[in-house]
Amino acid sequence: MKAEFEIIQPDEGSSFRILHHKVSAGTFRWSYHYHPEYEIVLVFQGSGRRHVGNHLSYYTNGDLVMIGSDIPHSGFGYGAIGTHEEVVIQFKENFLGDGFIRVQEMSAIKLLFERSKQGISFYGETREELNLRFRKLLELSHFERLIELLGILQFLAKSTEYVLLNASDIRYNFSLKDQERLNKIYKFVEDNFRQEIDIQEVADLSSLTIPAFCNYFKKNVNQTFTEFVNEYRINQACKMLLKGEDITDVCFHCGFNNVSYFGRVFREFKGKSPSQFRRAFIEELNQSVSA
Repeated sequence: MKAEFEIIQPDEGSSFRILHHKVSAGTFRWSYHYHPEYEIVLVFQGSGRRHVGNHLSYYTNGDLVMIGSDIPHSGFGYGAIGTHEEVVIQFKENFLGDGFIRVQEMSAIKLLFERSKQGISFYGETREELNLRFRKLLELSHFERLIELLGILQFLAKSTEYVLLNASDIRYNFSLKDQERLNKIYKFVEDNFRQEIDIQEVADLSSLTIPAFCNYFKKNVNQTFTEFVNEYRINQACKMLLKGEDITDVCFHCGFNNVSYFGRVFREFKGKSPSQFRRAFIEELNQSVSA
């Protein structure tokens, strides 16, 4: 899978770029790309897919991720459910000059930049706080945005509410063979999730034995293959549920052969039952329409 190089220009009158997207999720085009700019992505709400380096997983109820320079990634709106709204900040390491990152006051932010080489997902109160700050960021002048960006970076640098998405630095110098192999696996799951998946077939597709495949997948994706397949199936189930389809039909259409097991796995990933998920989404949608 070849990542495309993306050219990014700062906003006029600014040293970095801020993007604000609020669109129907189905309009997002999948694009695996990289650029020298660091990137902070905040998805305000909803569910979708994150693909950062070798890590592929799904987020629920919003997301906050920092992506380092030259790390390949795809748009977070791909695979989203309902309306997708996000703010993206893109900036080069030297956006305030070649020496600014080396001054003593930037020591914590310098460590944050180092961690971001693996991709960082933030959660908890950190994400809640930045939900508010990113909303306000859009209303500020260029100078005020600059000051606020420094505050946001320092806030993220001090946070302990994060997980690293990749086991090591995965800037765009990784094995093309690995990317092609993972892309085959993802495509196979996408094409076959409705039926029982034989792990031997996937291992053969990867030119690995079953034990070697299981170790390889866990190392590169930070999930077992079973977890990955179940998460993919549940996210497909969410889309069907929001179209009003019957829960039992959704269960079997998404590759589960037992309604009870489907409900248990759904709750593991979404924190609620299929019926509760659908009801909560409808209530949220009605509130946003009436607001």
